[in-house]
Amino acid sequence: MAISAYLQGLRSHVGHGLLLVPGVAAVICDRQGSVLLQRRSDDGRWSLPAGAIDPGEAPAQAVIREVWEETGLAVRPEAVLGVFGGADCRVRYPNGDQVEYTVVLFGCGVVGGELVPRDDETTELRYFPPAEMPSLGLPYPRRLLGPWPEPAVAAFHWREEWIGGAG
Repeated sequence: MAISAYLQGLRSHVGHGLLLVPGVAAVICDRQGSVLLQRRSDDGRWSLPAGAIDPGEAPAQAVIREVWEETGLAVRPEAVLGVFGGADCRVRYPNGDQVEYTVVLFGCGVVGGELVPRDDETTELRYFPPAEMPSLGLPYPRRLLGPWPEPAVAAFHWREEWIGGAG
């Protein structure tokens, strides 16, 4: 499992203890309205493409990077669908690490790339129709996982150069 140098440093001090971690997740729909999920290699569960925000990284930049790393797709964040956290977003990984995420959920559009697992965190990528989606590792409201309304004004900032894995 990939873990940033920042989180490795924290783990060296707290061991497997609970860390509060800011994160991002992406809802990516195909033309039929199916939602892209990844099967995680650590526990075999399905998840939205997601990950931690690195120090100095804007949330929109983090979601672009995480989607690229996990799926090979270049995306553009189009909407903030919600922000989630608390005990429902607490995870204990197979190695014993405990994390409680505060997640910014973005609706993203694909602008390039090729759908292929690019890291050791992902064993499979698949689009699921909303009615056939498996349970997810974090309890995102199902109503947010389909097509979303376009925002009148973006409530976050991002830069064109972040797209396509440029970071």
